[in-house]
Amino acid sequence: MDLIIPTISQGLLWSVMSIGVYLTFRVLDIADLTVEGSFPLGGAVAAALLTAGYNPITAILIACVAGMLSGVVTGFLHTKLKIPALLAGILSMIALYSVNLRIMGKANLSLLQLDTIFTIFPIPLDNQMMVLLVGFVIVLVVGIINYWFFGTEIGAAIRATGFNQHMIRANGVNTNTTIILGLLMSNGLVAVSGALVAQSNGFADVGMGVGTIVIGLASVIIGEVLFGTKSFRNCLISVVLGSIVYRIVIAIVLQIGMPPNDLKLFTAVLVTLALSMPLFKAKLNDKRRRMAR
Repeated sequence: MDLIIPTISQGLLWSVMSIGVYLTFRVLDIADLTVEGSFPLGGAVAAALLTAGYNPITAILIACVAGMLSGVVTGFLHTKLKIPALLAGILSMIALYSVNLRIMGKANLSLLQLDTIFTIFPIPLDNQMMVLLVGFVIVLVVGIINYWFFGTEIGAAIRATGFNQHMIRANGVNTNTTIILGLLMSNGLVAVSGALVAQSNGFADVGMGVGTIVIGLASVIIGEVLFGTKSFRNCLISVVLGSIVYRIVIAIVLQIGMPPNDLKLFTAVLVTLALSMPLFKAKLNDKRRRMAR
């Protein structure tokens, strides 16, 4: 239990980021690297506000707004200046490194001895159980809001933009607006996750976003392979469960004795295998059909 509860707790906190990655990678069909900068942006803004004496909930909301602004910048570069989406994300990510340093004033900002979202509620639970409870509530709220929003007319327009821009544009929808809105929502969620993870870890670091996009993709792909994609609701649940499974796998390999320095390599291999799973499943099904004949 000492291993399972913290692992699931971290999986829930990181799943908010994974949902943000899902919105760009699957819904908008854009590989957005802004998340590598907006994740530490959320942590930096929340940490700076907490050290200034702000309420943790206020700090998280402002961090969300900061993440949304970073998404708008990427969307502007892509839609208005016609910079390819991948390059626009890279430019925003690079710029946010300096922005995060400016916000925190240094590379690392400690949150020890400060009130966080996990300590302000008078509930008699230990720290890890409190992280688990708060993480579950936030993921539930995020999931419900996204499920409702993408069932609305504008949400359906964003989904249609990722599916076929030419078709939705022919129906009179401004795809530039829907792309910017999708990037805004995605990076807002990523920043919220960064703020939560920073408060859980007890510090914000300018380098905490390194590899974020790979972790998000791993959660999305693992969730889709293991839990399916029958509906949008199923996809959201799969992303959350995929994030938890990813954290469990990481915890297991660390318990086995893998050096922490090799985690990035392991993550890259894991994502490669997950991305290859649909191909392997298709070949296996094809082989079974031929054998059945």
